[in-house]
Amino acid sequence: MEKGWIGKAIAEFVGTFGLVFFGAGSIVVNHHLTPDGFGLMGIAGVHAITLAIVVSATMNISGGHINPAVTVAAFLTRKISAPLAGAYVVAQLLGGLLGAAFVRALLPLASGEATAFGTPTVASTVDTLQALSLELVLTFFLVFTFWGTTVSKHAPAIGGFGIGLVLFFDIMVGGPFTGASMNPARTFGPAVIAGEWAMHWVYWVGPLLGGALAAAVYEGFVEKAGDADASPE
Repeated sequence: MEKGWIGKAIAEFVGTFGLVFFGAGSIVVNHHLTPDGFGLMGIAGVHAITLAIVVSATMNISGGHINPAVTVAAFLTRKISAPLAGAYVVAQLLGGLLGAAFVRALLPLASGEATAFGTPTVASTVDTLQALSLELVLTFFLVFTFWGTTVSKHAPAIGGFGIGLVLFFDIMVGGPFTGASMNPARTFGPAVIAGEWAMHWVYWVGPLLGGALAAAVYEGFVEKAGDADASPE
């Protein structure tokens, strides 16, 4: 294992803990406050701000993945080694699990049980293919933006701000239908705590495929175009 991997894994653990605790927690709190809750826009905002902050806080240590879909895409494009990718995914899943456990322990239990502790679920208004495709498309834009704002050598110095904004509009569109997870760790932690496994595979397959596709498109086409524009004639 490469030097400094423990600190990097801890950064991923803490970042994912924060995303799940505040993201899933916002769903529980919104239910607790009903009928005066902050609604879909508020839930999207909490997720977006949290992700923007934790990515910015960890990007100079671990790269700020906070998502197995990002980590797998980074491995497939040879940005990180297999052992480090494995350590990241384990840390993310454990962080998500502890974040969900804290949601259960610290927030109103009745609202937690009513919302499956913030576990993303597939709505009855969409079929399996639609749910899978939604998670793929939503994750594509999340990871595409991640590559453009953190991985690319042409990336602007905006930290996790752009990535958080993508999470906001992804949740605003996909939230009512799949919960707009885009992140296996975001789904896994609450699912364990709530015992909610219905169509759980969708939240792995969709994000992993969407993330891998986004990285491949960015590296294969967009990055090369940027290199060509930067080259002297």
